[in-house]
This record gives sequence, C-alpha cells and structure tokens, in this order.
Amino acid sequence: MKKHIPNAITCTHLFCGCIGIFFAFNAKLNFAAYAVFTAAFFDFLDGMAARLLKVHSEIGKQLDSLADMVSFGVLPSVIIFHLFLLADVSSNGTDWWYFVAFFIAVFSALRLAKFNIDTRQTNSFIGLPTPASAMVAASFPLILNQGDASFTGIILNPYFLFAYVIVNCCLLVAELPLLSLKFKNLDFKENIYRFILLFFAGVCLVIFKFAAIPVIIIFYIILSIIQIRTIKNEVSSRN
Repeated sequence: MKKHIPNAITCTHLFCGCIGIFFAFNAKLNFAAYAVFTAAFFDFLDGMAARLLKVHSEIGKQLDSLADMVSFGVLPSVIIFHLFLLADVSSNGTDWWYFVAFFIAVFSALRLAKFNIDTRQTNSFIGLPTPASAMVAASFPLILNQGDASFTGIILNPYFLFAYVIVNCCLLVAELPLLSLKFKNLDFKENIYRFILLFFAGVCLVIFKFAAIPVIIIFYIILSIIQIRTIKNEVSSRN
C-alpha cells in the first residue's frame, strides 16, 4: 500500500488544480488562488512522502509533472486571463492579445519537459520552478482582495500583465541555476541560503501578507544568483 501513498497525494494535488480551473473560469479568482496554494502544499507533501517511504517510481515522476501542468500551468494562465478581462471591463469583446496569458501554460509545459530529462536538476533548479511561477500569479487576486488602491492600479493594468507574462515565461525556460529548497540535513553552513530565504519570506509575509509573494520570488532569484557566484568564486580560488 505504501508505494501508492505519494501518488494518491499527487492525485489530490491534481484535483485541487482542476477545482481551481473551475473557479477561475467562473471568475471566482480568490478561490482559484487558494487552490494553487493548496496544490502547492500537496506537491511538497507528495515528494516528502516519497522520500520518507523510499518509494520513488517513474510513474510517480510522470504523474507529478502532469499534475504540475494543470495546477501550475493551466490554472495560473486562466487566472491571468481573467485579470486581463478585469483590467478592461469596458471592452465589448476580448482583445486578442489577452490570450497571451495562456503562454504561461505553454512555457510551463516546456519547463516541466526539460526538468524530466535534465540530469543537472537533482540538487538545484534550472529556470523558475512552476510552483513559484504559479504562486506569483495566484497572489495577484489575493493582493487585490487586500484593498490597497496602489496595488490595484498596477495589477489591473493590461500592460503590466502583458509584461509579467513575458518575463515569467522567459524565467521558466531560462538557463538560470536556482536554489532548491530541499533540505538533506539541518546543517546551518550547508543550508545558509535556504535559511536566509525562509527567514526573509516569513518576515515579508507577516508585514505585507500576499503582496510579499512576488517580492519573495524576486529575492529568491537574486539569492540564487549570489549563491552560484559565491560557489564559482570559491572553486576558482581553490584552483
């Protein structure tokens, strides 16, 4: 039975993504956003369960990617598409360029396909992970719900949304090494960048709530670049 536990958790992750798409297509973006975060929780949980139970399998790996495609590819695309519609409520029809939102699904598929065959991504990531990408998109409707007019003016600007989609898609497939949050042990020196990120994320979430999520992802990318450069300098100094 235990070999099926991680796959059952992954299926729950997929189910959350499907429910989130239903909410998003019905313009209930807050519920859709919560579905993204719930799916991300189960995505973390299935990997942890597989490691604890030592039941890694090829079917589990493929199932996880398929679930990620729905929850972290299609669902955030639909959320961003509806934000485009909210940004231009006076329009009688959908402007064709609003469909750029679905590029997130396309580039998420490319990111996941690359991850499945890339042997370099065992201890770190190459390109922005799809859960991180999806959580930024999911944070937008929740930020709007906080009622800050300054954020509303930015998020409900179609040009901002267009720029966000393009930058996000580029980051998904970029040859950019990024920090993995998987802890193999609790050694402080070995995990210092992970601890810094978690501390920064905790403080930002307490102060800024959902508005902190895009800031945390930006900090995550910057911190990863610092880590990679530090490692390269250490290696070159040894040589």
